[in-house]
Amino acid sequence: MYRLNDETALIQTLDFFTPIVDDPYAFGQITAANALSDVYAMGGKPILAMNILACPIKSMEAKIFREVIKGGLSKIEEAGALLVGGHSVEDEELKYGLSVTGIVHPDRVLLNSGAKTGDHLILTKPLGTGILATAIKGELAGKEIEEQITEIMATLNRLPADTVSEVRDQGHAVHACTDVTGFGLLGHLHEMTVASGVSARIYKDQLPVIPGCLDFINMGIIPEGAYTNRKFYSKWLTSEKGSDDAIEMVLVDPQTSGGLLIAAPAETARVILQMIKKSDYPLACADIGQIEEGEAGEITLQ
Repeated sequence: MYRLNDETALIQTLDFFTPIVDDPYAFGQITAANALSDVYAMGGKPILAMNILACPIKSMEAKIFREVIKGGLSKIEEAGALLVGGHSVEDEELKYGLSVTGIVHPDRVLLNSGAKTGDHLILTKPLGTGILATAIKGELAGKEIEEQITEIMATLNRLPADTVSEVRDQGHAVHACTDVTGFGLLGHLHEMTVASGVSARIYKDQLPVIPGCLDFINMGIIPEGAYTNRKFYSKWLTSEKGSDDAIEMVLVDPQTSGGLLIAAPAETARVILQMIKKSDYPLACADIGQIEEGEAGEITLQ
């Protein structure tokens, strides 16, 4: 973030990766939604975007690259931002993403620090995209599941972010926010609690989980990134059912274009959820736990 003056600060972010779905248009949508999410997580509004494209021109037709860019443009336009250019290079593997510029009032910046004891935690997308994407790659999941996770990953965090902005305009406090991506819910919540000097409790029965995800976990269909996250973050997790609990794997599942994780007082959390449920937001979101006093970074799964 760069403060221009007393009224405006710039948010600058960049993200790109290789395909996680076969459809090039959907891949463009997912990647763009993922890149735009960083701006929403800081309470900002995206205004400009630039393409980043790596093209394996010797092995793919040019129409594939055009579809990827079209998919990305559809999400940039949905966000109300402008595509103002970009850059492409020849590469052996397809990669796509965006550099995004957003704006925010300096006094309204949201960070992943600032969560306070007693805050409730809201998660605005269901978990499990990494596990289900692994099942799809292994040809163990059908078209229906692929369509489901594509919709989840391609959904912008714009509506939840706008809702947070609206409740703040009404005088409600929101203390911290981040988006859940590659480190999984456990990793990003750990970062929030460390930065805020608090601990957290997650209620497993309140977690929104994509249908079918737990079945694949029990079959051993788990992405490598989940094992990496678990190895690093499990030392800060206390689980009542121990390390064999499938929900623990959901917590460390690396998400692509995941939801916002919001820390706010109980009344604010209630209002946010009520407003989201009254809107046309298509995804499951929930109050998943609370911020507590305790050693910074410690998380309990109950």
